[in-house]
Amino acid sequence: MKLIVITGPTAVGKTTAAIALAERLHCHIVNADSRQVYRGMPIATAAPTAAELARVPHHLVGTKELDQPYNAWLYEQDVMALLPHLWAQSDTVVLCGGSMMYVDAVCNGIDDMPDISPEVRQAVKQQLAEQGLPCLVAELERLDPTLAATIDRHNTVRVCHAVEVCRQTGLPYSTLRTGQRKPRPFEIVKIGLNLDRAELYDRINRRVDAMVASGLEDEARRLWPLRHLNALNTVGLKEMFAYLDGTMDRDTAIERIKKNTRVYAKKQLTWLRRDPDIQWHHPDDELIAYSL
Repeated sequence: MKLIVITGPTAVGKTTAAIALAERLHCHIVNADSRQVYRGMPIATAAPTAAELARVPHHLVGTKELDQPYNAWLYEQDVMALLPHLWAQSDTVVLCGGSMMYVDAVCNGIDDMPDISPEVRQAVKQQLAEQGLPCLVAELERLDPTLAATIDRHNTVRVCHAVEVCRQTGLPYSTLRTGQRKPRPFEIVKIGLNLDRAELYDRINRRVDAMVASGLEDEARRLWPLRHLNALNTVGLKEMFAYLDGTMDRDTAIERIKKNTRVYAKKQLTWLRRDPDIQWHHPDDELIAYSL
């Protein structure tokens, strides 16, 4: 049994390469993009098109509701439960996406965390609604200063979950993370795609223009009433929401999407380059030989 991971920065061409490889190997593709798991925002997330989905069976694309809590730990559970069914049809599965924590969750595993009681979850949710995120960040600083020093304090889901774990266990969340790699009973081949920086940035800019031409603004208008949801806290929508709120003009919003996407691509590459197991290739390379 083999899992072929195709990863790399946004807009580099992962979907095209994954589909071509999966067609050659007659296997399925599992999505590893943390925003493409949600339905209702295919343009903003550059989700596979209907034609692409028809070429190769895809999994975990548009399967979650926008208000459904989801994270890398839940993703690991979903993928690990799914893989045996896919391997029953082919001895190879392609995992495609650039969400680094999702890829690591499948390849390395995430520490098991305690179940959160409905009472604790509701209490945190109510505090968030009544007092706002800064109050929960302050609580996390008291309960787990180690985690508070590194967590994204603007990520509502992560902050709330960390506070939930601290309350549920009475222990700092950071002490429950072992960092130990879980053994996987299958072979993992990691293929990273990358381009020269100027070419990658040009591709990002052109893709944003294509997204706008395909109806990104209309998609953002439809989602605007739900803009408080964490699933919509993503590049492309955040900037369009600012435009719709009247705090940014349209041209500035589009240019900001391009800039923020380029910044995200740089962060992805910084993370991925730390992994010595990744074989790096140009997206136009024939990948079949490197995956067998």
